[in-house]
Amino acid sequence: MRTFAVALASVALLAGCGGGGGGNANAQPAGSIKITMTEFKFEPSALSAPTGAVVFFLINSGTTSHDMVIRDSTGKRLAASELVSAGDSFVFTVSTLTAGTYTIFCDQPGHEASGMKGTLMIT
Repeated sequence: MRTFAVALASVALLAGCGGGGGGNANAQPAGSIKITMTEFKFEPSALSAPTGAVVFFLINSGTTSHDMVIRDSTGKRLAASELVSAGDSFVFTVSTLTAGTYTIFCDQPGHEASGMKGTLMIT
């Protein structure tokens, strides 16, 4: 009986560990910007969006974990997604972005230096 209870508790814990920022992580939210992450790039690498809240739908099609960080022109980190495991997706919402040009990059060791970066233009 104890083994069954432990197994049941394990299943319950694992069920609560699904990736993706709430809701159905596999469904792209309406109005979101879809970004595919692989080794070592974002596709597309040049993005644009209007000022205000911006929703990104991150899909990790690579073989290692990736994230997306937004940095302003002074080098200040403004927002960062959760780490997205290979094969998973994540809805990443940034509540306020003002007009300007930003850098997006993966901050996992060596990823940005390997070319995993891009540009985000907010108009």
